[in-house]
Amino acid sequence: MAQSITTVSKYIPYLDQVYKYASRSSVLDAPADLVRETADAKSILVAKTSMAGLGNYSRNSGFVTGDVTLTWETKTLSQDRGRSFSIDAMDDAETLGVAFGTLASEFLRTKVAPEIDAYRFSAYASAAGLSPATAATLTKSTASEAIDAAMAEMKEAEVDLSGAYLFVTPTVFNFVKQSSKWTRPIAPGENPNSNFGMYDELAVIEVPQSRFYKGVTLNDGSTSGQTDGGYAKTATTGADINFLIVAPSAVLQVAKHANLRVFEPDVNQTADAYKIDYRIYHDAWVLDNKTKGIYAHCKAAG
Repeated sequence: MAQSITTVSKYIPYLDQVYKYASRSSVLDAPADLVRETADAKSILVAKTSMAGLGNYSRNSGFVTGDVTLTWETKTLSQDRGRSFSIDAMDDAETLGVAFGTLASEFLRTKVAPEIDAYRFSAYASAAGLSPATAATLTKSTASEAIDAAMAEMKEAEVDLSGAYLFVTPTVFNFVKQSSKWTRPIAPGENPNSNFGMYDELAVIEVPQSRFYKGVTLNDGSTSGQTDGGYAKTATTGADINFLIVAPSAVLQVAKHANLRVFEPDVNQTADAYKIDYRIYHDAWVLDNKTKGIYAHCKAAG
C-alpha cells in the first residue's frame, strides 16, 4: 500500500499543470486579489464605478459638483461540474500506476480543459459589444482585413488593445498567414517559418474550432442521451467563432473550487478500487461597462 500512496503523490502535482497547458482561456484568469468573496459561497462581488464628466469652472462660484458612485455587483456562479471514476486496485498495481495517471491526466486534458474553454468563449462571444454587421465565413483574402477592421472599431471605441489577445481558429489563422499582408520572399538559405505570436499588438492564441462556439450546451451526465457528459455546440442557434479579440480587463473568469480527490482502496467503501472525484465550480462574465472590450467574428448560426 505504501507504493500506491507514493504513486498518487507523484501524479497530483503534475496534474495541476495539465489543465493550464491544455487550456486556451487560462491567460484571461483574473488575479485573486481582484475578486471579493462573499458570505455566500455561490457568489462573488465585482466593483462598478460611475462618475460625472468635466463642467465649466466659474471664477465666482468655483467648481460644479458631480457624483461619483462605487457599487458592488453580485455575480453568482452557475457552473458546478464534476465526474467520478473508479480504477480497480489490481489494474493500477499491474501497470505501476499508469492506469491512474493516464486516466486522470487525459480527463483533465481532453475533457475538462476543452469544456471550460468552450463555456468561456461562448459567454464572451454572446456578450461581445462589437461584431461585424453580418456573420461570414472567412477566406485567405478576407481574414486579415476582418481582423484589421475589428481592431480599428475597438480603437474607435477607445479600447486599449495593449495586452489584448486574438483568439483565432487554426484555419482562420492559416488564412491570415496566406494573405498578402504577411507574405514575403524567402532569402536564399533561409528556413521558411510563417509562425508569429503577435498580430500587431495582439498576442495570438489558436483555439480549435471544437471548443470555439457562440452557444454551447452542457450535458448533465445522467439524462438519456447526455450520459457521456461534456458539451456540444447548441443545435440550430449555435455558431462557429472565427476569431475573438479580448481585452483582459473586459472579462472575469473564476474557478472558485477546483478539486481532485483520490480515495484509496482501503477507504473506498464500495469497491477494492481507487475512487477519483473531480469537481470544478466556476463561471465567466463580461463586465457590463466593458462589453466593447470584446469583438466577436462568427459564422452564420446552424
